[in-house]
Amino acid sequence: MSSATISLLILAGAAVLFITEIIPLAVTAMSVAVVLTLTNVLDVQTAFSGLMDSTVILFAGMYVIGAGLFETGVAKIIGDQAARFARTEKLAIISVMIIGAGLSSILPNTGTTAVLLPIVLGISSAAGYRRSKLLMPLVFAAGLGGIITLVGTPPNMVVASQLNKAGLGTFGFMEFAIIGIPLTIIGIIYMVTIGYKLTPDGRADIETEKTEAQNKRTQKEVCRFKQWISVITLLGTVLVMMFQTKLGIPLHVAAVIGALILVVTGVLTEKQAYKAIDWTTIFLFAGMIPLATALDKTGGGRVITDLVISVIGRNASPYVLTSGLFILSCGLTQFMSNTATTTLLAPIGMAIAQDLGANPKPVLLAIAVAASCAFATPVATPPNTLVFGPGRYRFIDYIRVGLPLIVICWVVSIIIIPIWWPYF
Repeated sequence: MSSATISLLILAGAAVLFITEIIPLAVTAMSVAVVLTLTNVLDVQTAFSGLMDSTVILFAGMYVIGAGLFETGVAKIIGDQAARFARTEKLAIISVMIIGAGLSSILPNTGTTAVLLPIVLGISSAAGYRRSKLLMPLVFAAGLGGIITLVGTPPNMVVASQLNKAGLGTFGFMEFAIIGIPLTIIGIIYMVTIGYKLTPDGRADIETEKTEAQNKRTQKEVCRFKQWISVITLLGTVLVMMFQTKLGIPLHVAAVIGALILVVTGVLTEKQAYKAIDWTTIFLFAGMIPLATALDKTGGGRVITDLVISVIGRNASPYVLTSGLFILSCGLTQFMSNTATTTLLAPIGMAIAQDLGANPKPVLLAIAVAASCAFATPVATPPNTLVFGPGRYRFIDYIRVGLPLIVICWVVSIIIIPIWWPYF
């Protein structure tokens, strides 16, 4: 049996276990790494490299920074102020999504979600809103907002590079906004209507949050010094993330520095820092990284691609091919990184478009947009995983809420893209 086949079988098995939750999700994820090693698909170092992945380190650091805001009461103060404007849960969702999409258009969506997570939780706690109703809209907005600009998400830059290499020019910085902004607006409307009904009620969340709020009120008032340290640390981390290219400091390093500052200054104790990290999220993401690597290196992703292309047929109309490539890209990105998905499909889309004598721009755009529609699984993108624990979601919740949004994005994209970027 080939390594590609083994990788695909492992993917199928993991998907079944994730959906049914027969065993804990983190156990399933780490079991994937073990099976990849035992079947010799990956060596031990690669199979467990997820535990050292920069995104996992970023998660840990930002969880600690978020805890600093909670332990000092800053998150509650921010939440109280924000709750005055977001007087209803749906208004809070709209506000969170607009801010998340706006930041994500110029910042990495993972960094955006990591920074906003403690603030959103503060709003939830202060206003008594259900965190399950706020966190999923946040990550979906971060994904949609990334589509708006050239630098908003890696897939956009991948297809721009592919176009440039072919000597066909490139995409403008704001050219993606023509499809990104409509999708973001539609995504917001969806999340406060259909999506709102589909997200978990989180009644247990409310009780937990009320208890947490009561516990905060019974504690002694935290000294102003610690509050200022926690705020300055968060703002400093955000600034470093914004100018990471110029400063040469990666996102995960900035997060770790911020976490260390909070512990060294006594804002958090060592035990509080450890407790702040959602270890289920850490192991869930770390365990699935090697599977994405395996699908990429063994050609498992290409097996799926070739199968779909053979079904569609290279001689199909551009509309059918673009639609098929959108679905394929979106399907792969639920378990592979959006960068790897786009890198795999962009050359194929380019070749097919050129064979047909069609403009490759709409085909490449569809692939990039679809790769950013990573809404149907908690492991599709780091932000999805980041809120999995705090939102107390189940795997099936992402399918229930994310799949209809993906269908809407598909329909809108297939309509809008050919209008602005004609095939002929």
